[in-house]
Amino acid sequence: MEELRKVHDFAKSVDVPIQFLSKKEAKRREPDVRAEAGVLESPSTGIVDSHGYMQFLHGEFEEFGGTTALASPVSRIQAPSNGRGDWKIWTAPPSSTDPTASSPSAAVPELEGEDTSITAETIINSAGLYACGISNMILPPKRHIKPYYAKGTYFSYSKSHPKPDTLVYPAPVPGHGGLGTHLTFDMTGRVRFGPDVEWVDSPDDLAPTANTERFKAAIEDIKSYLPGIDADAIALDYAGIRPKLGKLGAVASAQGFQDFYIEMEKGFAGFVNLLGVESPGLTASLAIAEEVHEMLYRR
Repeated sequence: MEELRKVHDFAKSVDVPIQFLSKKEAKRREPDVRAEAGVLESPSTGIVDSHGYMQFLHGEFEEFGGTTALASPVSRIQAPSNGRGDWKIWTAPPSSTDPTASSPSAAVPELEGEDTSITAETIINSAGLYACGISNMILPPKRHIKPYYAKGTYFSYSKSHPKPDTLVYPAPVPGHGGLGTHLTFDMTGRVRFGPDVEWVDSPDDLAPTANTERFKAAIEDIKSYLPGIDADAIALDYAGIRPKLGKLGAVASAQGFQDFYIEMEKGFAGFVNLLGVESPGLTASLAIAEEVHEMLYRR
């Protein structure tokens, strides 16, 4: 309950609609959900069609004259001399460079084929899992940032009961790198659980982790708030990776929380860095875009 109160107070401070429900009301709405200490309701929380959303934004981008260059790994970036002029960005054929190069040193790879370059007045580094590597190509070594990769495995559920009508999140665990193995839905209404948190070394380690102990731990997490679940109907589904800047908490109200890093880098005019943008970066993307626009053109 102490952690729920922290979430409540923080949400109120940033004008997010949130309220506590009585045990009686919570039981009436979701009789299958176990909630001993209390229930905090966030009525504006939901799910979005992520692929449809991205396709729409991409279409808008191209309609306004934008060009998308896929399979063009960035191999080198040259800042404007004396802070004036254009940035220069080199790209290489996919086979000529390692797109996962995101170490603090971000060494420039040896190129096998001919590289190409473009110039730009501004650079917005929104490279997700590879953003630290891009940042480290530009900033001096003392400002390099080490990336951390929090892999999360999701689990499917093949039965129709129990099936709450709303998303269910366990109370936050201080310092935990995720939001707990929560219950959510896909766009078809299918129940899924997850993600858990597993720290991995590579941003390409995307196979669901078939580890017996981790699977048992996830089952126990789920049973803590949905005791009537049939464990035999839970199975591995898919996995994703959250780009993080440390092994820190994922809830803003908790100590040790690492927020998104959104900065116009000092000494590098026209360079905006977006690092550690994990979930809910997708649903916050328009708000982030407004902030970046403000940094570049209105301050």
